[in-house]
Amino acid sequence: MRVAYCLLLTACCLLLVPTLGPAADLPRQPFLDCTYASKVFNEDRHYRLFLPPDYNTSNNSYPVIYYFHGHSDRYTLEKYDDGKDTVPKIAAFVATHPVIVVSVDGYVARDYQGFYGGTPWDIMKNGGDYDFGPYFRELVTYIDSTYRTLTSRRFRATSGLSMGGFMSLYLSARYPDLIGSASSFNPGPEFYVGDKGQRVLWRPKDHTSNHSHTMVRLIRASGDYISQYTEETHDAYARADNVDFEFRQDEYHRHWATSIGETFEFHMRAFARPNLDNVPTTWDHDDAYQDFTVWNYHVKSIGSEPAITCLEDVSQGGLRVTTREWAPDGPPVAARRITIATAPLYEPGASYLLLDYSLSANATTKQTLHAAADGRLTISTDGAGHQFSIIGPGASGQPPVLLPLIGRDVLRLPPNQDVKLPIRIYNPGSAALADVKVVLSSEYATVQVLKGEVTIPKIEPGASADVSSGLLVRFTAGEGYFARTRLTLGIPYYGVEKNIDVMVIPENVPPPMEVMIMDGRTNTFNVFRQKGNQGGGGSVPRKVSEGKGNGNGLLEPGEEATIWVHLHQGMDPFDKNNWYRAKVYSDSPWVTEVGNMEEQKQLEWTSGMERTSVIRLSPNTPHGTRIQLLLDNESWSYVWTPDVRYGVEKLYQARQFHTHHLHRLELVVP
Repeated sequence: MRVAYCLLLTACCLLLVPTLGPAADLPRQPFLDCTYASKVFNEDRHYRLFLPPDYNTSNNSYPVIYYFHGHSDRYTLEKYDDGKDTVPKIAAFVATHPVIVVSVDGYVARDYQGFYGGTPWDIMKNGGDYDFGPYFRELVTYIDSTYRTLTSRRFRATSGLSMGGFMSLYLSARYPDLIGSASSFNPGPEFYVGDKGQRVLWRPKDHTSNHSHTMVRLIRASGDYISQYTEETHDAYARADNVDFEFRQDEYHRHWATSIGETFEFHMRAFARPNLDNVPTTWDHDDAYQDFTVWNYHVKSIGSEPAITCLEDVSQGGLRVTTREWAPDGPPVAARRITIATAPLYEPGASYLLLDYSLSANATTKQTLHAAADGRLTISTDGAGHQFSIIGPGASGQPPVLLPLIGRDVLRLPPNQDVKLPIRIYNPGSAALADVKVVLSSEYATVQVLKGEVTIPKIEPGASADVSSGLLVRFTAGEGYFARTRLTLGIPYYGVEKNIDVMVIPENVPPPMEVMIMDGRTNTFNVFRQKGNQGGGGSVPRKVSEGKGNGNGLLEPGEEATIWVHLHQGMDPFDKNNWYRAKVYSDSPWVTEVGNMEEQKQLEWTSGMERTSVIRLSPNTPHGTRIQLLLDNESWSYVWTPDVRYGVEKLYQARQFHTHHLHRLELVVP
């Protein structure tokens, strides 16, 4: 009977709903379970449809919220709560608001065989056969052509729980020109995206600038077992001053979609914002795929190695193009061949001067481009990092540009020292700039600006000026981990204002109890293994062979190595005298991070990764060189609180936490 009922519902949805007239009756249930033939996946795909009560009796068109389910669930949204909470709340909202909700199905047959019923969305490292990006675009096209929808960007939203919360943030970041607002309930913090065989770890907190023209809302349940990750994502968006961001915390004890009605009201406010239909004049975008389109720019970034292609400050007057092997601090992938076809912003057939400033060579070259018949320009480059400016008919000029300070994520600077900032100002125009005033300031009490103003007498076209000697700061730090601060650099005459994030090194960083440099050697370490989600665990042996070198435990010129740290006590009470591989930070020009090792934390329900380093010592490093390294390793723990209650209900919830340990190590090159 159930099979026949589902088939009847599907037939009703497919055949009747698109042509329902005023006299037709809505089904008694508050939703319809439907299928359509997907060309992207070459199979029938399911979705659950919530229609407003007047859909059959009016000629109105409606905005759409696409809802993405979590791990082990399906489009029916019944796994987490037996259909007794999320579905009724969505139905109740749709019953009183002019909106359509589509629950998307993340089902992948091969991945629904094991743990808790299945892993949706094909976002694991070895995946890539099912790209839910093109599928989502296809589903949107199908919904818009089948139902009466409002089809501009502002009337389209995404939402979701857990892995579905990740999908909401990720797809709205991948297709910012398609989605005007995104919400996320307790999102999974990181998963793998990109072409098959070239997957990269994508953490929404590393790519907030993709949402600079999107309204974003994050919801955290205080007792949720991954709430620390949600708070880290919240912190990143809260600091992204170019993102229209809201945050809500609910006092609740489960991994659940709370505040559904209030969050959908957030989307209703977005639907009422006409400015969300505007094409931005300036935008940023990071993308993990070799072929992508965003804001009517078509980009091909071809190479044999995984890479994230980053477009920054894209405008009619130019853009910056960089690549990263991993985010947020990976090295550039110089071998990438990148072709950018701009939006049709230029005069057809006209000639344009392209200034190409190489970030690695610190030099500018020039070439002439001709706009195609449709007004597009085509720019070809590599992945080493380039600042482009476009000069010609109708192209708006760019103001002076703050070049990237470093190739990593943020500056990591010491306290209690007078620090020069590596600031370079670039002239992207065709005429020289004179008397360029640069001002540095900060609202942080831990920052003392000792020299905050400098005037550059002249910057030639396509040239840069180093102003580091004219800007001087001093930081104050406490104990523990890196402390975040922010500087603001302004070029007042041109209306330029850029934020510079700085992580201040703690005042006292202890040496490690013991380290081991794995330079092509094999060793067995005692490492911590959690027993289960009720706490406990202990040491187990782990044999590893890592690095490239002679294996004598000394980092010598030309060698690659990992560094392991011996901890007396990790975060977990049972984590004693174990070893951890470290993330390595260094300002030395002789040390390069050439590898990013990603391993799942023990019993980590989120698929959160421990990220550690492979470093290389330059073969030209002089004998006796002293190199300062900061070693950063994570440890983690379940926190099991069987004596805590939520109302009368015992809170059987093991929450996952993690922390960082910093150590300072000085290497003396043999």
